[in-house]
Amino acid sequence: MRHGKSHNHLGRTHSHRVAMLSNLACSLIEHKRIETTLPKARELRKYVEPILTKAKTDSTHSRRIAFSYLQNKEVITELFGTVAEKIANRPGGYTRIIKLGNRLGDNADMALIELVDFNELMLSEAKPAKARTRRSRRGAGAGAAAPVAAAAPEAIVAEETATPVAEVEAAPAAEAEAPTVAEAPAPEAPEAPATEATEGDEPTV
Repeated sequence: MRHGKSHNHLGRTHSHRVAMLSNLACSLIEHKRIETTLPKARELRKYVEPILTKAKTDSTHSRRIAFSYLQNKEVITELFGTVAEKIANRPGGYTRIIKLGNRLGDNADMALIELVDFNELMLSEAKPAKARTRRSRRGAGAGAAAPVAAAAPEAIVAEETATPVAEVEAAPAAEAEAPTVAEAPAPEAPEAPATEATEGDEPTV
């Protein structure tokens, strides 16, 4: 049973497992990305990230602790030089695991584990976060109402002064354009001849 056992043994003894993770960590620091099986990549992440955090403090004590895990002087020089400079402002999460599918021979789950700060393609595609500003509703309402209140008296004065002038200017123009109906002579209707009946005439039937 596996009660209380939190890590994956990877089918190896303790000494073999520690030696394998040390070699994988050295390869990751040297080449910045390696391809391995998914369970090994997950265990490597737990193993190497505390070492990367320790590398941020460049002291004799930190170098000795890192060397006790990695056992490689060239890798220690690379870790406290190039890698530590890149990850200086990152508060954790130094590695990224990308699944690659299954291996042809034994159908094992494969993965690519890499250092995040050394993938220039993904860093260039990342968009900068927008700066969020917080605005007060009360302040915004007062600021929006003030210009309207200030502009209201000016609008009223403009309306009062503009209306009489417009009426005065429009009145003569209307008088000049309207034709005078009284001056034109009215057409006379033709008069019908009046027929007077005489006493001696008899009506024709």
